Amino acid sequence: MTDQAYAMAARRPGGSDMFHKVAIATLPEPGPGQVRIRHTAVGVNFLDVYYRGGSYPWPVEADLVTGSEGAGVVEAVGAGVTGFAVGQRVAYTTPNGAYATHRLLDAALLVPLPDDIPDEIAAAVMLKGLTAHYLLHHSFPVEAGQTVLFHAAAGGVGLIAGQWLAAKGVRAIGTAGGPEKCALALQNGYEAVIDYRAQDFVAEVGRLTGGKGVAAVYDSVGADTIMGSLDALERFGTLVSFGQSSGTPDQLKIKDLTRGSLRVTRPTLFHHVARRDWLLQAAADLFGMIRSGRIVIRIDRSLPLQEVAEAHDGLEGRRTTGSTVLIP
Repeated sequence: MTDQAYAMAARRPGGSDMFHKVAIATLPEPGPGQVRIRHTAVGVNFLDVYYRGGSYPWPVEADLVTGSEGAGVVEAVGAGVTGFAVGQRVAYTTPNGAYATHRLLDAALLVPLPDDIPDEIAAAVMLKGLTAHYLLHHSFPVEAGQTVLFHAAAGGVGLIAGQWLAAKGVRAIGTAGGPEKCALALQNGYEAVIDYRAQDFVAEVGRLTGGKGVAAVYDSVGADTIMGSLDALERFGTLVSFGQSSGTPDQLKIKDLTRGSLRVTRPTLFHHVARRDWLLQAAADLFGMIRSGRIVIRIDRSLPLQEVAEAHDGLEGRRTTGSTVLIP
């Protein structure tokens, strides 16, 4: 078995060409509170790109194994672990380490997978779906009748959020790049979608809201959109900045909030996941929405784990919609 165990690691910070295959000669044994899992599916996210490229600090000097969500089967259980058994299907999200056939994890990070949630779906939603959960229920808890703007509406998080917003009775306006992505977002809960390549999204939000603006903007794009996001808000509105796919939005200053007594928050998923009670409840909510059919998960690409560079190129080149999943 061990000669088939491997990870896809980045030699050093840089482009997707930094990825190379690293053999795992001996499978690690779980310590107290740990579980070893064999991956069956691994999700791909912009967070992985940030780490690979060096936008986020590396926790190791070289050969960083990125990947932040996955699903698999428990192969070994360490001392003191309760609630998990060998052969059990599980899923998780945590920074780095997922681009591998096997790994150790703290049992507190794992969620048992229901029988009716497939591994590939779980690997595609643990980071993206739980992100949508905290955005809509904690960062700015939306209420029926409100209007919000969600950037990157045709991406993995955006498609889940659009469906969830619609289920909540919220009027969701999205942004996306190009007619195809706009059409896809419209099929996933958004009442209106603005093509940011052809339209000024601030002007369009003004037109769609009668000049009032939106109660909240959910912005994972960063540098390219952050100032416009402020302009799209109504008075006392909330900017939720949760990513930086176009670069760090450092141009935002505290004084900019005075234009409308605005609020800004910069939440992180893993602060939420660290709360075990939240993780279990949020995952149960997410799986329930999928089970009910109110949220349908779109997996745009399924690639072998060894083709992770191609997966990153597609993500960075804005060639993807929905989720990309790697299969070890």
